Amino acid sequence: MLRDTWLLVQEFQWPLLAFLGTVLGGGILYNHLSILSGEPIGGVAKAAYHVLGLVFLSPLGEFSKAWFLKTFYFLMPILGISILAQGVADFGMLFFNRQARSKEWEMAVASTFNNHIIVIGLGHLGYRVAHHLHSMEEDVVAIEIDPETDLVASVKNLGIPVIADDAGRESILKAANASEACAIMLCTQNDSLNLQIALKARDINPDIQVVIRIFDDDFAHSLKEQFGFHAMSATATASPVFAAAAAGVDMTRPITVEGRPLNLARIEISYQSKLAGLKVAEIEREFDISIVLIREQDKTLIFHPQSYHCVSAGDIIVVLGVAKEVNAVAQNN
Repeated sequence: MLRDTWLLVQEFQWPLLAFLGTVLGGGILYNHLSILSGEPIGGVAKAAYHVLGLVFLSPLGEFSKAWFLKTFYFLMPILGISILAQGVADFGMLFFNRQARSKEWEMAVASTFNNHIIVIGLGHLGYRVAHHLHSMEEDVVAIEIDPETDLVASVKNLGIPVIADDAGRESILKAANASEACAIMLCTQNDSLNLQIALKARDINPDIQVVIRIFDDDFAHSLKEQFGFHAMSATATASPVFAAAAAGVDMTRPITVEGRPLNLARIEISYQSKLAGLKVAEIEREFDISIVLIREQDKTLIFHPQSYHCVSAGDIIVVLGVAKEVNAVAQNN
């Protein structure tokens, strides 16, 4: 609430200062004129209080006999109302109705975060990333230029602040407290925009981890080499999964470990399989993969099976390895 009020004050600082100057300046002038008229008001503080009443068309004293004070009584409300019309009234309404300025409220909430993750773009990918991070109990701030999408409302329902603005503006990244964030994830479909935002985020926070969606494979590799970004090509990430599906293998998207993309795959051992009867160590040695789990026909789960354990027809094995080697296991099944 304090941060939001400070943002509101910054937004309306000039009308507020003008209004304050009008009341104080008018008070000083009123005090001086009252002394000249022989009707002293009793000091600048009391005079400023009377001026405040005049601004709101509620005079607090009797009408003066001096012509210059009569003129002051008529001119002061006109000047005060003009200043009010410049923004002070809007400030008052927004101060008591914060729902009317959701963007600034979201920025105020985001400014309280630290060691959080910033997600740029709330398309289908950005929404899933934000939802998954939330399920991992990570603090997330999202930035989306088009706040009308249904996905934005779904993300807000998770309690994630969504700043409706252009993430390409450095001020918006600062509003998301990028200087205190641990990572930023670029999920838009524009490669050049993703790169532009990533570089601005690095300028604000040199230690921020950048995860960037890139459609061009060569470009993704270059970004890894030159900037240390975790650049992920959509086609490179998805293609092994599509190929595996065509081969009848249930495979996850790859994770990169020491430069090697490793996939996790589920394979059911058929009754004509060349793998049936082989030991875990034999399969791992021949295909250069790791068997991390076996589900036997009686649904017994064996995590990290021993090397001497034999694989039987009807078992389901979960293997970890490079897509090519995993596919070779599937072909020999």
